[in-house]
Amino acid sequence: MDQKYEALFTPWKIRDVEIKNRIVLCPMGGTSLFGWFELTGCKFDKEAAKFFLERAKNNVGLIIPGIAPLRDTFWGKWLWQNPKMFEDLKEFMDEIHKTGAKLFIQLTAGMGRSWAITELIAPLHKNKFTRAILKPVLDTNHELASPSPLPSRWDPEITTPEMTKKQIHEIIEAFAKTAKLCKDAGVDGVEVHAVHEGYLLDQFTMEWTNKRTDEYGGSFENRYRFPVEVVQAIKAACGEDFPVSLRYSVQSKVKDFCVGAVPGEEYTEVGRNMEESEKAAKYLQDAGYDMLNADNGTYDSWYWAHPPMYMPQNCNLEDVAHIKKFVDIPVVCAGRMEPDVGAKAVAEGRIDGVGVARQFLADPQWITKLLEERLEDIRPCICCHNGCFNFSKSKGHANTQDLKDTMGLARCAINPETMQSTKYYLTPAKKIKNIAVIGGGIGGMESALVCAKRGHKVTLYEKTDELGGVFIAAAAPSFKEKDRDLIAWYRREMTKYPIEVKLNTEVTDINALGADEVIIATGSTPNRIPVPGIDKGIQAIDFLRGRCEVGENVTIIGGGLTGCEIAYELYLQGKKPTIVEMLDDLITTPGICLANTSFLRDFFAANNVPVHLETRLGEIHDDGVTVTDRDGKTFKIAADSVILSTGYRSAPLAAKGKHIHIVGDASKVGNLRTVIWQAWDVAMKL
Repeated sequence: MDQKYEALFTPWKIRDVEIKNRIVLCPMGGTSLFGWFELTGCKFDKEAAKFFLERAKNNVGLIIPGIAPLRDTFWGKWLWQNPKMFEDLKEFMDEIHKTGAKLFIQLTAGMGRSWAITELIAPLHKNKFTRAILKPVLDTNHELASPSPLPSRWDPEITTPEMTKKQIHEIIEAFAKTAKLCKDAGVDGVEVHAVHEGYLLDQFTMEWTNKRTDEYGGSFENRYRFPVEVVQAIKAACGEDFPVSLRYSVQSKVKDFCVGAVPGEEYTEVGRNMEESEKAAKYLQDAGYDMLNADNGTYDSWYWAHPPMYMPQNCNLEDVAHIKKFVDIPVVCAGRMEPDVGAKAVAEGRIDGVGVARQFLADPQWITKLLEERLEDIRPCICCHNGCFNFSKSKGHANTQDLKDTMGLARCAINPETMQSTKYYLTPAKKIKNIAVIGGGIGGMESALVCAKRGHKVTLYEKTDELGGVFIAAAAPSFKEKDRDLIAWYRREMTKYPIEVKLNTEVTDINALGADEVIIATGSTPNRIPVPGIDKGIQAIDFLRGRCEVGENVTIIGGGLTGCEIAYELYLQGKKPTIVEMLDDLITTPGICLANTSFLRDFFAANNVPVHLETRLGEIHDDGVTVTDRDGKTFKIAADSVILSTGYRSAPLAAKGKHIHIVGDASKVGNLRTVIWQAWDVAMKL
């Protein structure tokens, strides 16, 4: 092991529980051991158990599974009313402890206004009749209950109901009863979710969201009463020595409802600021909490708690390290934490543990590889949220995430086996075949790797001189360092298996390959919109590959993800981008996480980047573009350069047939997740 990581592998204690190293597998929605959004009610989740056991065997110190709602989302049964689940948990804890890892169960009071109500559920809730019919199965009023009537984060047309004192007391009682069952099952501690991320308890603590006039609102002590009474009840039921962690946001980073503050921005905090946080951290410690599992943000500034690739690495470290000065209990920091930076912060006493979450989805063995000095073998998390948490939203919509995704969080775009072990797995091929893969992008490489691992003889043909395909362009912006690491990882993986790679080889005749099966992964080509002067525009891929220089004032046609990322990169370069988009919001494609999209929207607003929505391109000139807005007004935008980011269309080399299979964008234009998962869908069956 490289000595710079040494501090990560020193023991530490949370009360009397010793943790073997400083790496904490942080909670992620969808990894609850009690299931997640189960239509039949919660039960012990064997898939999550398998997920955690594999990572425990790969040297993680402390595991904190994803939130376990104290009350089932469907049918309304309390967790403590399900003894069988805790019997299963006890057996699992015996296996976890054999690895030397420790595990805390995270219990949640609820989401309040942050409950990600979906496009399917929102209209049912808005109608009193359907809401009443739905109540025995899914009580939306309970799920949305907040300290005060508040606008829903996901649908501003919904005003959340105020939680009653009876409901508060039921939740406190449920925390105590459930924590006791966890302790009896051998769990090492519990974590209270959360004075964090704008969830229910956090909403109670903030004057901005708590307008109550009873003992749970008003003064500082009243606003923090709910989380204080929770820890007191747990300690009364489980004993003072039973560790209780608190998921904690140091600062809210919020300017208004649904408007966050991006890094470096000067703003007025409406949530919890640092001054209050210094007081609150000490107050919560004195109330009985034994650890702070900390970062920043709320759902209104979600990119602090769920950092996309646009956020700086280690983005929460300075704030979390500051708050540690005001407490005597251990403090963990999460948020794009890099092992070397985390190790240094631990060594300096600035934090006690390094919180890592989604890297465990991408590579369950990453700690083992770090110990063995095989960093280049670690498959990097690229912070895309495409598989793990793709709650998505645009103007006029609630959460547009697909229902199947809502019920299956914590999967991974680049590692299909994560939390899907019964769907995606490798088995030896029954018959060894000669397989030709045409196209050396991510889809082609993933197909080749899966086929080779199953024992097939694989030849990959790539018409250019390098592997990576269109993802090379996608990885080009300065903030895409993890994407570039992923390309390097793929290229290295390709050398580990008997895959013949033929670069600078364009296939024109599939029949001449002599293959038993052919996988076509030839990607897509840019759409060409029929407007005058279109040839004066620069295709997005050409800009990203550095084939064309651009001037200072750049207009981007298309406000989808690629167009917005180009605008963001141009701004970082010191140029002046302008975005023109036909639809009524930026990045409206479902499945792109709100943490990612809200950062870009907030960044452009905070930095006065011109965005013209509901505006169509009419013509491209040498000195700009002519556009027409939704009112029919036509005007000109001056520009030195125009970049076209108007989408792509599939470009398969041949049609699908009995022995011809099409994967990735060549089949249907999507994202990295659709490309990689489809590669497995095809390659597993050959």
